[in-house]
Amino acid sequence: MKPIACFGEALIDLLAQPEMPPAPRAFLQFAGGAPANVAVAAARLGAETQFIGMLGEDLFGDFLLRSLVDAGVGTQHVVRTAQAKTALAFVALDAVGERSFSFYRPPAADLLFRPQHFSEDAFDAAIWHVCSNSLTETDIAATTLAGMRRARAAGALISLDLNLRPALWPADVDPHPRLWAALAEADIVKLARNELDHLAAPLGGAAAVLERLWRGRARWLVITDGAAPLRWHTRDAQGEIDPFRVTAIDTTAAGDAFVGALLAGLRARAIDAASLGDFLAQRDAMRATLRRAAAAGAVAVTRHGAFAAMPDPADIDALLQGAP
Repeated sequence: MKPIACFGEALIDLLAQPEMPPAPRAFLQFAGGAPANVAVAAARLGAETQFIGMLGEDLFGDFLLRSLVDAGVGTQHVVRTAQAKTALAFVALDAVGERSFSFYRPPAADLLFRPQHFSEDAFDAAIWHVCSNSLTETDIAATTLAGMRRARAAGALISLDLNLRPALWPADVDPHPRLWAALAEADIVKLARNELDHLAAPLGGAAAVLERLWRGRARWLVITDGAAPLRWHTRDAQGEIDPFRVTAIDTTAAGDAFVGALLAGLRARAIDAASLGDFLAQRDAMRATLRRAAAAGAVAVTRHGAFAAMPDPADIDALLQGAP
């Protein structure tokens, strides 16, 4: 069976620790970056995964590469560069585990990946996954869109988690044209509720977002909303999945855990571009896959870090068995 390939950024999350004067504030190093997180999440659930991206030739790049390998993620498509450093994200948490970010990017190594860095077998995948953090500059956006199209031509199912981080975008750039260019290429789209609202604002409402999505290639939209019910839409149906009740301490990688589990669930059922429509028509199977993904996200928020927070099958089973 072909792997799940995740393209884009891997970075270092430097998690702020509680202040304990007179000692200086400390930050703990965690491996992260949305597409890399998804690759790790799916690998931890038994799927074969590949990470495709560029890391700096620095200590942080070494740490990320080692962390990916330790998590069981394939790294033969990782490129190293001395032209820029590995990206950093300083993360602070509030009392309920919600995050605030300070990004040190650009410049960053992941933004220097170009079409010539793709090896031909990088597109030999069951599922090809991206997020919008590789759309923030012109050249990396063109590379991302080219990768999505080449993967589709090779037969892959295309997945997009918008994962919008406005702080990463230049102040004089409107993200919407690039976001919609990527959304038009994806079979599966995952949005957080605030991202749906962001897309809806200039269009006049959520219904207009759906109508525009269905004009593209999208066949399945999933909308997460923290502790509120998850919503799903296909071209001819919609529904909700109840959330799991957990105590959140760090929401950093919840969406990535969800997406990784979702893609791992599709791969376990051998769902590909040709069979996605039939799968979506099987409501029980589709809902079971979503519920398992929601459980993965719920487990992740009870742990610190990104790679470090990803659940294994036993973690998910335990939550599912204990849920009402």
